[in-house]
This record gives sequence, structure tokens and C-alpha cells, in this order.
Amino acid sequence: MRVSVLQDKLAKGLSTVARAVENRPTLPVLGNILMATEDARLKLSATNLEMSITTWIGAKVDKEGAITLPAKTLADLVNNLSPERVDLALDASTLTVNVRCGATNSNIKGIDAAEFPLVPQGGEGDVVIPGKVLKEMIAQTVFAAAKEDNRPILTGVQIQLDGNVMTMASADGYRLAVRTAEIDQTFTKPVEFVVPAKSLAEVGRIISDEDDVVSITLPKERDIVLFHMKHTDIASQLLEGKFPDVAAIIPRSYITSTVMYTSDLLAACKRAEIFARDSAYSAKLAVNPAAGPGEPGAVRIIGMSAERGDNEGMLDASVEGEAINISFNIRYLIDVLNVLNDERVVFESNGPANPGVIRPEGRDDFVSIIMPMSLNR
Repeated sequence: MRVSVLQDKLAKGLSTVARAVENRPTLPVLGNILMATEDARLKLSATNLEMSITTWIGAKVDKEGAITLPAKTLADLVNNLSPERVDLALDASTLTVNVRCGATNSNIKGIDAAEFPLVPQGGEGDVVIPGKVLKEMIAQTVFAAAKEDNRPILTGVQIQLDGNVMTMASADGYRLAVRTAEIDQTFTKPVEFVVPAKSLAEVGRIISDEDDVVSITLPKERDIVLFHMKHTDIASQLLEGKFPDVAAIIPRSYITSTVMYTSDLLAACKRAEIFARDSAYSAKLAVNPAAGPGEPGAVRIIGMSAERGDNEGMLDASVEGEAINISFNIRYLIDVLNVLNDERVVFESNGPANPGVIRPEGRDDFVSIIMPMSLNR
């Protein structure tokens, strides 16, 4: 193998695939990145056997070939090279790659490419969705997936295809997020599968402005889903198990509905969080309807610390229904508000013992549910 690439392109490609490299790989080759020539391009691949990432970068290929090199060594070296052409030459007899860039000359020892696991690659796909839409759908669901694997299925995001609607849902037992979008394809029979949230987060991270569309190859005989972008493929194993019936969790009625400016509510929650940290992030929302005709309703967000003090933020709001006092994990509220780009947000509740429902005003394609915390904490 003998190829030439630009330093910035190589550095970006290595950064893209490196997220699939395990810190403590079970096999030495899994700590490496596969480099292979392919159609006048350089292919870079990494895998942890649960997720694989492959990206292609433009290259001048003088001689075909393939090798795997230690991910950290290679990335650290390339990131510290000058921004010019990098020449890579493989000595197949010693499995060593010579890396030349300007006045720098390095040699990196690798492992035979034949030992690298087979990595799935995409094609046209079964579902095509605008990259911008998929990126937003991922951002608005992965945050609510469980971080601990006490119930492994909850560490994933459920994807459902039914008719011409794609639904993504996540839940960790304390909160839920559901986002829908229309797609061009129509599924006469519903298709459901659960993708690890970590894998989906990588898809969202990698989708760029260049990716007008992302095609998704659905699981078939192997339990693998594949996301194909303009220059990058991500393949992920699926999670096994029964995902909760999210439709049954979403309340259908409310006694109080409150409309607030998203940015004002987010700022008030961030201030309350500073003091709520000492009480397991429990903060109170006090919603009061207007005192009289023509007056606004009010929402108070209160964070308290017995040792450090307290904070109370007051927001004008449009309130329908009854006054309520309800306590939430304030971080969960912040997580939802951080992924909403809408000017105003709707908060609905059936009382302090019931979950709170958060939606963007005027849209029905996103909803988040947060379970309340005990008022006496």
C-alpha cells in the first residue's frame, strides 16, 4: 500500500472512526483502525463488535493495500503533523507503515488487515430521511435513554416504522421522550427495533450539513441496523428485549396547561439547579393562574439547599386550569429544554403526584414525560 492524503482530511477521518475503538479491547486488533485503499479513496474502519464506523477520504493511491494500525498512536501522530500532504507506505513483510509529512518521518507497526473483523457497509437502504431531520430526532430522544444497564433495553432508543411515520422513543424509568417524522416510504406492517443510544448518538454526531439524506438499512437475518451517510457508514447491533409501550405512558388529559418562553424557562431552571444539587436535584415548580382578567399567570421555579441557600425565578406564563406545586429532577427539565429550538413550550400536568408533559407549542411531533419527585424531599 502506498497512498498520499491531506493531513486535515486524515485527522478528521481518524477522529470520526476513533469513537468505535474500545479503551480496553478484548483483542489487540480491536484497538486498531483498519486502513485500506478502495476506489481511489482511503477507507478507515473501527469496531468494538457492537458498533462499527467506516469513513472514506480522498487520496492519491499509488499502490493498493490494507493494514491495521494502533488507533491512539496513529491519531496522536497525525494530529501533530503539519497541515500538508501525508505519504503512507506499507512494508508488508514487517507490517510497518512509514508516515512522511514535511520533515517528519515516522514508522508505525501494525497488525495484518486479515485479522480485522468484517465490517458491514451500506447501500441504498430501506428508509431515506433528511439528515437534518434525523439529527434532530436523535438529539431529542437519546438524552432520555438509561445510562445504567440494570435494564439493558432501556439503554436504547426504539425506532418504529408504521405507515409513512417514523417514531423514535426513549425511556429510563423516570422520563420519556418521543419524536415522530414523516418519511417517503410506506410500511404496511409496523417494523420495530431498538438501537443502543450510544450508537445513535454517534450517528447524530457524524451527520453534517453535507448529508442531505441518510439512508437506513433495516435489520434482516443479522440483528444489525446500518446508517449510510455521504462519506460514512455506521453499523450497530440491536438490543434484545421488550421495550415499554410508550403510548400507554403519555397522559391524555390535564388539569393545568402552561405556556412559557423556552429560553426564559431554561435560564430559570439552570439557576435553580445550582442550589438543587444538594437535594438530589429536586426543584419545585409552582404554577398559578392569572389573578384577574388581562393579567398573566405566573410560574415560580425554586431550588433550595439547606447549606448554601436558595434561588427563586418568576416567569410570566399563560396558564389554563388549576394552580399546582410539583417537584421534578431539575436536570431532566434542563435536558428537554436544551433540545427544543421552539420559542415557546407547553407544560401540562394532572397534579403533583402525576407526570409532567412537555411539548413545543404548536407542534405534535415531540413530547417528553418527566415523573415527579416527592414534595417533602
